[in-house]
Amino acid sequence: MFDHKLNLGKKLQLKRELHMSKPTGSKKAVPGHLPALRTTIKAAGVQAFIVPRSDEYLGEYVPPANERLLWATGFSGSWGFALVGLKQSALVIDGRYTIQAAQETSGTNITLLTPEAAELQSFIAKNLPKASRIGCDPWTVSTTEWERLERLTTAAGCSLVATRNLVDASWSDRPPLPAAPVSSHPLRFAGVSVTEKLDLLAKTLKSHKAHAAILCDAHATAWALNVRGADVAHTPLALLRTIVFDSGKAILLADKSRLSSDAIRSFSPRVRVVAPAMFEAELKKLASAGKALLIDPQQTPEAVRQVLTKAKATIRLHQDICTLPRARKNPTEQNGTRIAHLRDGAAMAEFLCWLEANAQSGRMSEREAQEMLADFRKATGKLKDLSFGTISASGPNAAMPHYHVGKGPGRRLRPGSIYLVDSGAQYEDGTTDITRTIAIGKPTQEMRQKFTLVLKGMIAVSRSRFPAGTTGVQIDAFARNALWQAGLDYDHGTGHGVGSYLSVHEGPARISKAGNVALEPGMILSNEPGYYREGSFGIRIENLLLVSPPAKIKGGERTMLSFETLSFAPIDKQLIDSSLLTRDELRWLDTYHAVVLKKLQSRVKPETRAWLMEACKPFT
Repeated sequence: MFDHKLNLGKKLQLKRELHMSKPTGSKKAVPGHLPALRTTIKAAGVQAFIVPRSDEYLGEYVPPANERLLWATGFSGSWGFALVGLKQSALVIDGRYTIQAAQETSGTNITLLTPEAAELQSFIAKNLPKASRIGCDPWTVSTTEWERLERLTTAAGCSLVATRNLVDASWSDRPPLPAAPVSSHPLRFAGVSVTEKLDLLAKTLKSHKAHAAILCDAHATAWALNVRGADVAHTPLALLRTIVFDSGKAILLADKSRLSSDAIRSFSPRVRVVAPAMFEAELKKLASAGKALLIDPQQTPEAVRQVLTKAKATIRLHQDICTLPRARKNPTEQNGTRIAHLRDGAAMAEFLCWLEANAQSGRMSEREAQEMLADFRKATGKLKDLSFGTISASGPNAAMPHYHVGKGPGRRLRPGSIYLVDSGAQYEDGTTDITRTIAIGKPTQEMRQKFTLVLKGMIAVSRSRFPAGTTGVQIDAFARNALWQAGLDYDHGTGHGVGSYLSVHEGPARISKAGNVALEPGMILSNEPGYYREGSFGIRIENLLLVSPPAKIKGGERTMLSFETLSFAPIDKQLIDSSLLTRDELRWLDTYHAVVLKKLQSRVKPETRAWLMEACKPFT
């Protein structure tokens, strides 16, 4: 139970046991890093070196030891790469990080580029001598990305060459590599045993007439072998690789001392554990068998293909065979995520109630609000970690979609401003991700209008019905239509896949302009349209959705898929201009709030229940 009238500065007296990394944006490049890297580049006999954000496991999150892009440039975003030349350097980032990257690389003389190939190609042609050799560590980029970079550098009159990692050779105080224990993900949460999963993968391999698949994505190993770890922040991953065979057996590349006894027992005799240092030797053994091997060109380091090619292996490029079955959550996982979202919704309600009672003074900081939300989640007694670094953004900071508070308190929540909080949690039964935008004091009419246009898009996606085979790009337009009609848009996808006690960003499906994968029953996706006015305010509203099985529509001729809403928290009615909503949109909103009240009122304290009743009052 919590007192929502706490004095500002007084915090819940809870022992924090969360495994949380420092928020991105809290570190800056040490002035000597680029010069030190350039010295190593010159000694290596190349004229430039590519520094990706990804590491040897190509995941979104990397351990401190592999924060190479941050070390070299000061940029802390989750996607991007640098081209470091002997004199000039460039950082390639997408629209999410335009403002952030400019702030974090200020003073480094780094040129910021968009992902458009022509921009980097032009930069190389202008700033590197003809026939320059551009180095890259093939363990840190996928085969797909290597081929793209190879084409781009060749077109610029240069060549891409494989080198050792020149950042590692320059980084004198590099942190140690992670060695956290690897535990079993219990069957009561996983729903399907390791044996059943290996049998399914073996059947898939046989259907493709392949002997084995090399799983380099750590998420694939986590799913296939029902294991979890703590090698990176916010995602319960152990950075491991696996080779699965058409016989239903597998090789896990892991230090056996890291594996819990429960994990080893769950493997049965099907899984042989081999030291990670033997990975290349195992690849060469596979090549010598002369049978077809599957690798995912987007999830496999280029170095793996190079080893297999040199050993004359028969390689077939194919999507990771764990990707689709992992995305299609089984009934146990679906039920688990429903329970997790009710727990998380109650924590969000407690927080929003507390925020309304305390934020109007103008003294509350972004960090204080962020930490209080973490405390409410911790109070559930089930929290394992946050699912990503919380975005706690006030006023103009909310205009940066991936803003994070730095080392200090951050901006104050001032009356007349907007506060955006995008956050989530990792529970053993599910992963959550929710965004709410809240008016601090009285919002302007412009804020209300823009918020309502975003809300219309969010409702349109939530209400959509669609036939089997529909892809995310088709749904994406629903979210943007109201904004488009007003001459507005946003520069990020509308939704991403979400894992089951795994990554909050999971493929292959997504709702975006590039979402070309069909949505299938059991997939969990976010629904988060937004609007951002640089230097002023930002708006985003997000719920998670579960794709429901096909159902008949009265009078219809075909069955249609639909979405089940998983997230439950009030949407700020102060920011809604109800005159801009249609009757059906108002009906959806009132129904949603009625469900929020029904599901959460018994899970929160009395003061919050009274607040919920007011926050969920219908418009009609």
